[in-house]
Amino acid sequence: MNLSRRAEFALVVVAFIWGSTFVLVKAALPDVSTLLFLALRFTLASVALAIAYRGHLSGMFARPAVGVREGVVAGAFLFGGYVFQTLGLRLTTPSKSAFLTGLAIVLVPLFCSAVYRVAPQFREAVGALVAMGGMSLMTLEGTSLRMEVGDLLTLAGAVFFAMHMVAVGHFAPRRGFEILSVVQIATAALLGLAIFSWLEDAYARWSLTLAAALAVTGLLATAAAFTVQAWAQQHTSATRTAVIFAFEPIFAWATSYVVMREALDWRGAAGALLILTGILIVELKPLRKLKHP
Repeated sequence: MNLSRRAEFALVVVAFIWGSTFVLVKAALPDVSTLLFLALRFTLASVALAIAYRGHLSGMFARPAVGVREGVVAGAFLFGGYVFQTLGLRLTTPSKSAFLTGLAIVLVPLFCSAVYRVAPQFREAVGALVAMGGMSLMTLEGTSLRMEVGDLLTLAGAVFFAMHMVAVGHFAPRRGFEILSVVQIATAALLGLAIFSWLEDAYARWSLTLAAALAVTGLLATAAAFTVQAWAQQHTSATRTAVIFAFEPIFAWATSYVVMREALDWRGAAGALLILTGILIVELKPLRKLKHP
């Protein structure tokens, strides 16, 4: 398996981690306010990454401009995505939130076109649209598409998530993934700690479930997952990354089925099939080394 294929397989693993942690996070949220949970999650992840990459950090302080600015930009985009998604979820339905967040899949090729001034590759664009159609089937059953305030906030979150994928794809090949990973997660942690008390009535009732959710999401779904994403995007495009991340709702349903016996109806099954089709459209083209323009 060549390096590009290994990178894309690693992104599938990341999508699996994010999708499979949904049940655990849902169980923990009654014990903690949402933005405080995010702040604690990113703080734990940034501490773990600082320890893991302490050798790289010494070089960063010797030449503080190298990789730091890029990490701050990526971290601000990442945190913006989580904040707007969270604020929007208070005012819209979970199904519309999932669908609108998934619009990042089709926004990424558009943003890449603007950054690199080249048209999206045809098969990547088609694959993104097909995968987006699958996500709509999995998430929008019985939901009106009329845009409300919560929907607009969620759409803003999708824009930030798309910009984060483009930024990581742009910066990682130039600066390396280690410092980029540490700085972006630390930036998100600092922003979370700075604003959570302003935007919500913060509370935490410590329990085993909450501790487990923070440990799993902080260490596995944040520190490890975003580091793997930064490494992988050195070897594949942001558009392919976005399409691969369409696996996340499929893995979320699979976990819900195993843990909670939540059945998948015909719309969900058709949506999952379309997502897989979109990914195959992208992945079955002749593979060549992907270079950033």
